[in-house]
Amino acid sequence: MRVPMIAGNWKMNKTPEEAVVLVNELKGLIQNTSAEVVICPTFVALGDVLKATEGSSIKVGAQNMHHQDSGAFTGEISPVFLKAMNIEYVILGHSERRQYFFEGNNEINKKLAAALKHGLKPILCVGETLEQREQGTTYDVIKEQIQKCLENLQEFNLEELIVAYEPVWAIGTGRTATKEDANEVIGFIRQQLIEVLGEKLSLNTRILYGGSVKSSNIRELMDMPEIDGALVGGASLDALEFSKIACY
Repeated sequence: MRVPMIAGNWKMNKTPEEAVVLVNELKGLIQNTSAEVVICPTFVALGDVLKATEGSSIKVGAQNMHHQDSGAFTGEISPVFLKAMNIEYVILGHSERRQYFFEGNNEINKKLAAALKHGLKPILCVGETLEQREQGTTYDVIKEQIQKCLENLQEFNLEELIVAYEPVWAIGTGRTATKEDANEVIGFIRQQLIEVLGEKLSLNTRILYGGSVKSSNIRELMDMPEIDGALVGGASLDALEFSKIACY
């Protein structure tokens, strides 16, 4: 039984003080939900958010990390640091990391290995750009992302792996894949996972949809058989809106 997950990626928003205010609002609003709720603030707000979520059901994740434990990597954050803070989840391979910081599948593969090594639960993001979609290469792109990102990870426990399908053309644009399209691509992702991880593990892996998710479309997305939850961007910055998504 795959437990639904609603994860909020706050991106580069909210100071530590603003983050605590948002968490306190969410705690009062998210009471009855069957989903696991995760929020991913900026690095500088992680400590304050962890304290603010104590005693609640809300989990905390990071938005990224480096693959090395330590070293001369100015401005980077180690998985060791995240684990020491008791961070549970980490988003890896987000389309904005790929697009703006030129992270490739090989780099993401290293990050996945490091996260799993240190007991962090990775949320691996995959998805195609608008150009790739229009060229009809969506499935080729996603197949390569899955195979390259998950290459040679058999030594690790992959039971905690989460995958998020994020069509890049739908992120922050107001455009959303139809529920049928999202369900079809996520079904394809699961088939790719079966090839890489085996059937038993893949059938238990949660696959989320991300891309202009709102309270007005979450229910229809969650009604689709292949979709196990959502990775929410802008809508996660509004307590009332995000609580409606989390309590779909």
